Amino acid sequence: QVRLVESGGGLVQAGGSLRLSCAASGSFRSIDVMGWYRRAPGKERESVAAISSGGSTNYADSVKGRFTISRDNAKNTVYLQMNSLKPEDTAVYYCNAVGSSWYRELLNSWGQGTQVTVSS
Repeated sequence: QVRLVESGGGLVQAGGSLRLSCAASGSFRSIDVMGWYRRAPGKERESVAAISSGGSTNYADSVKGRFTISRDNAKNTVYLQMNSLKPEDTAVYYCNAVGSSWYRELLNSWGQGTQVTVSS
């Protein structure tokens, strides 16, 4: 299984920056895609950004140009650099990892979530 531990959330003023980290540990054959999702109060969870093991990325339109996802495959860690934060970015951010076990079973794991609050 894959265990994901997130860090880096907090309170920041609008226009500020935060960097989220998510480290994966456990026993697995591979982690293919790592990503970040968020859930704002009263809203459904939405995808923010994702990155493949080869470095391909995709972003939600709402964060393009402001957020950057990166990954250190050697450390099984994914980062989300968030710049020019807006109050509407306030949410609980969740790390996600999709990969396969040593038995070639699909693994889809979630972190516990980290709160990001942007004040106006």
